[in-house]
Amino acid sequence: MRSHNEDVMQILLVEDNPGDIRLTQEAMKEGPFKSELHVVKDGVEAIEFLRHKGKYSLSPVPDIILLDLNLPRKDGREVLAEIKNDEVLKLIPVIILTTSDAEQDIYKSYKLNANCFITKPVDLDQFIYIIRQIETFWFTVAKLPGRRSA
Repeated sequence: MRSHNEDVMQILLVEDNPGDIRLTQEAMKEGPFKSELHVVKDGVEAIEFLRHKGKYSLSPVPDIILLDLNLPRKDGREVLAEIKNDEVLKLIPVIILTTSDAEQDIYKSYKLNANCFITKPVDLDQFIYIIRQIETFWFTVAKLPGRRSA
């Protein structure tokens, strides 16, 4: 059972770069979809959010996770492995959204069962376009667990 409004998509952004956080917030605020963006700034906080620990005890279950690879305290690869090794959490789609385009990062992310790997564009308009494309695909095309059809 979900503890939030079914009509609002819950997104967890795991990102430590304030500029990328701001851009993602702006792109989603002005986008066509109703979404609630939750932001955590490192891998330890991401796991606490997902497991409803401490200050995240009332956090919703995200419909999708946007995960950076290069994070403080616990990097994105460790977070991804932990999510995908958990019987409940592994159902949440994880989109790697990172500056890396290194073949080994792409390979390892998919080996750890990432649902998608996207290299962040440097161009502002391209970044906003990518965020909107993520929303469009995951909110209108893909079927997500626990979600009614639109």
